[in-house]
Amino acid sequence: MDLILAGMVLLSAAIHPVWNLFLKQEPDAQLAYLGMTVTLAVSGLVHALVAGSDIWAAGAVIPLLALSWCGQILYGTCLTATLKRGDLSSYYPIIRASPVLIVIVSIALLGASYSWYVLLGIAMAVAGGFLLLYRRGTHFLEDPKTLGFAVLAMSGTAIYSIADSRLMKTIEPQVMMFWIEMFLIPVFAALYLRRRAHTRIEDSRPFSMRAAMLIVPGVMAYGSYYLILLAYQMGGEVAAVTSVRQASIPISVMLGGFFLREGAIARRLIAASLLTAGIVVIITMG
Repeated sequence: MDLILAGMVLLSAAIHPVWNLFLKQEPDAQLAYLGMTVTLAVSGLVHALVAGSDIWAAGAVIPLLALSWCGQILYGTCLTATLKRGDLSSYYPIIRASPVLIVIVSIALLGASYSWYVLLGIAMAVAGGFLLLYRRGTHFLEDPKTLGFAVLAMSGTAIYSIADSRLMKTIEPQVMMFWIEMFLIPVFAALYLRRRAHTRIEDSRPFSMRAAMLIVPGVMAYGSYYLILLAYQMGGEVAAVTSVRQASIPISVMLGGFFLREGAIARRLIAASLLTAGIVVIITMG
């Protein structure tokens, strides 16, 4: 992989778990995700208008936009459910294991092929992520429902990643983000209002703080997402890009340990070395 592309993906990976941390700490994760979606849509529109992009160019790729939209719905709903029920550092690796599914789909349905060392790097990165799940005396299968949500979130990531990589051959990143996120707003708004009708979550923070926490994660998510889309636009292969993005996993482990007081951090960081080695293989030999 080109070093410039790798640098962009690694920067995106550094940003991604930080906004996940913000969501994890929010009293109302669904409201926070809705606020983030609105911020993403507004950011995409403003960016497109400032850059002079043709926002109507999306009309030529509606099927791919619909596929990405479906993947985002699956990812967003299952991510918030996972973060509500489980540790960030435990289930984030599963959510980020999408390169495995991407490789399978790409080979089986899209006619892609990969060199053995790229496949080795992907396998190392994903294996390192799963080893981070290990916790002495416990097993992540003890909570199959949360595991199921994490796997579905991972599948959603694979779906929208494949669609996004193909969309970037036709439209600009900001145009894609505007349309996808705008059509996601009614979905997540309906889910939030449905839950709010039955359960109200109290938040004693000042209004300004609550408003900021609805916007800041969205701005960070926009920057992280934009870098990935730009990497696709510059020729980054979807499985390689998502594998290098696994660098976000050790960061999520450290955030989970230092800010959320989740356990076994030293052991998980050791496991992260295998993941890092896989990323190095992909960057240097892919």
